[in-house]
Amino acid sequence: MGCASGAGYLDLPGSPNWYVPDIAVVPREVAKGSKSLLPADTLLVVEVTSESNAETDRVVKRKRYAQYGAPLSLLIDRQESSVTLFSAPGQLGYDKVDGPHPFGTPVDLPAPFGLTLDTSDL
Repeated sequence: MGCASGAGYLDLPGSPNWYVPDIAVVPREVAKGSKSLLPADTLLVVEVTSESNAETDRVVKRKRYAQYGAPLSLLIDRQESSVTLFSAPGQLGYDKVDGPHPFGTPVDLPAPFGLTLDTSDL
């Protein structure tokens, strides 16, 4: 597929904010560029909650990723033991929500991935 993954800053132009997702998957050619990455540059953004940032990951980051065009956002909620996939981004948030699913439930990642994510080891 030609992807690169890692964590890094995602810029939110016109906003004083930037976010550092736990994982951002981007096309390899975008990862090699020197410009700031935007949520719209990603293929998938993954957030894993912790006690200190759970509500920010569940609500604030999810809405901002959608507003800035991240096509897919995966929330791994350790406090709720669940996984939720968000897609179809818009100005008010994501229009499609798949989950929350309890850990152990397979989650289908749509194109460009076209694979099933095994969540049994989360």
